[in-house]
Amino acid sequence: MHPFLEALRQRVLVFDGGMGTRLYDKGVFLNRCFDEANLSRPELVRAIHEEYARAGADVLETNTFGANRPKLTPHGLGDRLHELNVRGAQLAREAAGPSVFVAGAIGPLGLRIEPWGPTSREEARGFFAEQARALVEGGVDALVLETFADLNEAGEALRACREVAPDVPVVAQMTIDEDGCSLYGTPPEVFAKRLADWGADVIGLNCSVGPAPMLKTIERMAQVTDRPLAAQPNAGLPRLVDGRSLYLCSPEYMGSYARKFIQAGVRIVGGCCGTTPEHVKQIAAGARMLKAFHRAEQGSGVQVALPPQGDDGPAPIPFADRSRLAGRLARGEKVVLVELTPPKGVELARTLEKAAHARDGGADAINIPDGPRASARMGALATAVCIQNQVGIEAVLHYCCRDRNLLGMQGDLLGAYALGIRNLIIITGDPPKLGDYPDATAVFDVDSIGLTGVVHRLNHGRDLGNNTLGQPTGFVIGVGANPGAIDLETEHRRYAWKVEAGAEYAVTQPVFDVEALERFLDRVGGQGLEVPVVAGIWPLVSLRNAEFMKHEVPGVVVPDEVVARMARAQEKGKDFALAEGVAIAREIVERIAPRVAGLQVSAPLGRISMALEVAEALGQREAPGAGAP
Repeated sequence: MHPFLEALRQRVLVFDGGMGTRLYDKGVFLNRCFDEANLSRPELVRAIHEEYARAGADVLETNTFGANRPKLTPHGLGDRLHELNVRGAQLAREAAGPSVFVAGAIGPLGLRIEPWGPTSREEARGFFAEQARALVEGGVDALVLETFADLNEAGEALRACREVAPDVPVVAQMTIDEDGCSLYGTPPEVFAKRLADWGADVIGLNCSVGPAPMLKTIERMAQVTDRPLAAQPNAGLPRLVDGRSLYLCSPEYMGSYARKFIQAGVRIVGGCCGTTPEHVKQIAAGARMLKAFHRAEQGSGVQVALPPQGDDGPAPIPFADRSRLAGRLARGEKVVLVELTPPKGVELARTLEKAAHARDGGADAINIPDGPRASARMGALATAVCIQNQVGIEAVLHYCCRDRNLLGMQGDLLGAYALGIRNLIIITGDPPKLGDYPDATAVFDVDSIGLTGVVHRLNHGRDLGNNTLGQPTGFVIGVGANPGAIDLETEHRRYAWKVEAGAEYAVTQPVFDVEALERFLDRVGGQGLEVPVVAGIWPLVSLRNAEFMKHEVPGVVVPDEVVARMARAQEKGKDFALAEGVAIAREIVERIAPRVAGLQVSAPLGRISMALEVAEALGQREAPGAGAP
């Protein structure tokens, strides 16, 4: 297999951004031939390529989008076509180094070909062949046909590439309108099929529109082809600001859509006009999170993990039989989890004492966070195993995506299961810059959605490579939820994807705003996402604690009234503040109790008694373990 296609099979490839708009930003005027800069300003072209490579691009496109004879001739450059294309390939190769691919960019001719105009198909094919031949001579790894509005013209370009270089991979990309059709009106279901039939190795979209309409069209294409898909949107639609066209999509927005494209089945993701190196940096970060997952051969929409295939393995373990906690959730009984943070050193005695206190006070399980606030503590897995073995209460293990690659995660999880861990909460994790070690490197091979899919596969007896495991694991798959998220639309979509990927219950961020939780439950219930939801509860211990939670803990919303109550109590003394924190937490529990499956109560500063006092507000419950498997 060609190295480019082999890499594409193994991971998502990130293309670079908008070379034309980047040249314009650096002073090359619109009335100039941008492709000519390969000869007159090679250092500038090479520097732009290097910027994109440093930003994380896996593939650099040559500065040859308009380097065909019909477009070069008006600039007096027709006789330099071969030189322009070869030099364009060489400049990209010099910037790429050994680990980045180079793709030869080929754009439309700027002519109308039959049946829309006087240029014959054979003549058009000859123009494309001339350019493709020069790019291959220059050493490109692949050819990229991009921004084609006319399917007939794209077909001739594709045929030319196949005639000139049958072994060089070809990425064929159309450009679309807001309705998803090509600018000549061809529906995506039609042009996706045609390009596949004509031999394109990858089929995709670029330019003209921003990420949102392109995603909708990609989802339509995914229904009619099994070819790898590519998406390179503009950084939004250009806006005229002070006489200059600007693209206003932020890098973070482009990065978020990169993940959505990948979850919809895209294998090549990048950007077109207005996409800067900073945009590509965020796109690359999004791709790293989800790079290990492929789109199922059939289906569309969000596919974060391939479903288990075949029926030759043992049946999954029934949910209620996997743990005592799962049994209680399955029977609709309220559960209480008490959160204990792993110790900073190696001494576990106090942690075990607190776990025993929680057990004796009626807790169903001890919840163990994994590297909370990105700080260094004893491993959550070791802590959880010790608590289960030495205290005799189930543990709920947080498992964080931040610090491990996928192979390490799979090994950890299989080991955890062998050691008796059954209950999980899968989280993406705080980035290191939020914690004690801002120079530490995060891994983020995958986020919590993808890892949920991994564990779902393990529960069906299959590993990442779809190999049978012999016996399935029986993990109880929990995920996080944030009813108070600033971007609620994104939070709801991510929650839906988690449930689709295999989540079986959810635990929220600490709840201080009851109405926000109720809105969240109404929304997910209306979407049919009715897995049990366990509410996070944090008893505040002081005004300083309330202010810290409000301003410095990501994803937690503390209403001003709660802070004001803690301030009034703090004025009376420390004990009054502690009592007020418990009172606020109990009031919240009493209001939400009918709508949640239970509580995860934190024990601030290790105060188990506070957590148990808050949990009492949940009302009468069956004794922990009653009727459990």
